[in-house]
Amino acid sequence: MPTGVLLRAADGEPARAAAPGGDAGATGDSAKGKHDMGEHQANRTASDTGCGAGAPDSGRGTAADSGHRTAADKAVKAGKYARVERERRFLLDRLPAPGAVTVARRITDRYVEGTRLRLRRVERLDTGECTYKLTQKVPVPPGEPGAVQGLITNLYLSEQEYARLRAALPGPELTKTRLSVPPLGVDVFEGPLLGLVLAEAEFETAEDAETFVPPPGCVAELTDDRHFTGGRLVRTGREELRDGLAGYGVALP
Repeated sequence: MPTGVLLRAADGEPARAAAPGGDAGATGDSAKGKHDMGEHQANRTASDTGCGAGAPDSGRGTAADSGHRTAADKAVKAGKYARVERERRFLLDRLPAPGAVTVARRITDRYVEGTRLRLRRVERLDTGECTYKLTQKVPVPPGEPGAVQGLITNLYLSEQEYARLRAALPGPELTKTRLSVPPLGVDVFEGPLLGLVLAEAEFETAEDAETFVPPPGCVAELTDDRHFTGGRLVRTGREELRDGLAGYGVALP
């Protein structure tokens, strides 16, 4: 595993991988600890081809200072509060082995109508601990290929703040279970999307994203397929999903 691959925390916040050399299903106390802590990290500065997301603003090397930059890298720059989200997304044909899962969380996302905002509730299934946040995602211009998704800003909320915003902000909701399988986050969907299993990995640089090896059970890379982003999936019906997966040779149960 490249050193620039980030462990994908279950609520979407990145955490640095413990060490290079492991495979997609590898676990360990160091990796597990950082992966589990991702949801508690504050906003950090960081930036789509099959599974992934961003990098912390910690002074470490990025695509910009490595000289290896894509067009999307040049078009998207991190700010004081926003980070660049850089990820690859994959379609899987199976669930990960139970022994490879370090933690599982149930995620409920509300995509606020008419905005780029997402209201998220994350419940850790083993402890019941909940995290709440309001996220804004500013995507790269349409047609830009590659791992850079755009800019993401997170605002962490109390339970009371979350409840007030949820009551006031209308929008469709998407529910899924995210399984942490370092360096991946594997999303198992419910409702009309039952049977869909996606994996994502996050990266610090464009080079790390390009050299990442897809996980076992990968049917296709969906990084550049906008139909499989959360904002589209929340409005996707069963038949539309069935048609979309058929294009990749996958049949729903």
